[in-house]
Amino acid sequence: MTTNEYRIDDLARLAKTTVRNVRAYQDRGLLQPPKRVGRVGFYSQAHLARLKLINDLLDRGYSLANIRELISAWELGQDVSELLGLEEALGAPWAEHSEEIISIDQLKERFFNAMDEGEIIHALQSAIELGILEINENRVRVFEPQLLNTAILLTNSGVPMESIIKAGRELRATVNVIAQLFVDLVTKYVMDPLGEPIPSDKVGELTELISKLRPAAKAVLDVEISRALEEVIQSELGERFTRVPIQEAKRA
Repeated sequence: MTTNEYRIDDLARLAKTTVRNVRAYQDRGLLQPPKRVGRVGFYSQAHLARLKLINDLLDRGYSLANIRELISAWELGQDVSELLGLEEALGAPWAEHSEEIISIDQLKERFFNAMDEGEIIHALQSAIELGILEINENRVRVFEPQLLNTAILLTNSGVPMESIIKAGRELRATVNVIAQLFVDLVTKYVMDPLGEPIPSDKVGELTELISKLRPAAKAVLDVEISRALEEVIQSELGERFTRVPIQEAKRA
């Protein structure tokens, strides 16, 4: 299995649906069957994008029958390979994710006993809610190792876990707003003028735009967060460092 292929339970989790729904959509012809390797089925980014599309249309009030008609009309009006390419571009991750699997004991050791048992349980529950990790018996599957490592760094430096969790939730909300800004620009000025369904001769252009938007948006965020950190660190911490006493070197 590659990083862009999923078993049915992973696909359902990422699409925020259920395994039962995935199978039902396949039976109704809304979702293509997975690639089979032996007895195991593997789903692609295009499958994930299709599931997200179905969820979005359901939220907007479409019935499954309406969605089937819409998808059928779309597919008949254009090259299916272009449609799948657009769906894959829509569902592709914006960053490379390297999962990590560790034991509960290994996770606790990383915190250097900085938290008591109650704090650890609360932190794990919050991490699960944020989609950072999941726990199965004594096995911890970490979906976002960088986020976990940052929390460990701050905790072991003396920052209370409760404050880290609160900051993490606020950061998630802020980043969602920023992401919506980019999507709104493309939706308002690029997609809406095309009408529905999207003309088949525009699918390739949209696929290229969405693919280029990912690194472009990430680059903008990197520049802005670097600038903001530089300004805030200089403003908030720089003055404090100037008050650090400098001891005269002892003469030999």
